[in-house]
Amino acid sequence: MGAWSHEPFGNDTACDWAYELEESEGYVAIEDAFNQIIEMSTEEYIDADIGCVAHAAAEVLAKSFGRGVEEEDIPEAVEKWLEQNKNKTNPALIPKAIRALKLLTSENSELNELWQESDYYTEWTSNIDELKEILSSKI
Repeated sequence: MGAWSHEPFGNDTACDWAYELEESEGYVAIEDAFNQIIEMSTEEYIDADIGCVAHAAAEVLAKSFGRGVEEEDIPEAVEKWLEQNKNKTNPALIPKAIRALKLLTSENSELNELWQESDYYTEWTSNIDELKEILSSKI
């Protein structure tokens, strides 16, 4: 995992996904990201890349409501998507986002395992918890 930060867009996979988001219509790429991690959770192990994308998708969903957790600059592709979709929130995706975020820190999450091996596990889990709180407040 090419990561430089515990934040949603602090890794190569999430930044690459930002371009997919920019090219998508509405919330399709965001919902796909949540569906992928939820579907993968029925298997033995949740792939780290799927987790990175779900984390980034949850951040974009939160930002569409006006508040996310990313403190660094978000990718330009995400900024463009947010601008194109301003005032078009999708509260129906919040339960999926929260479920996806819970899966990130589950026992069968490769991303969780990788972060546990780092010095920034507490920051990463705090980031996810804050994102869950932000999204929960929008229900």
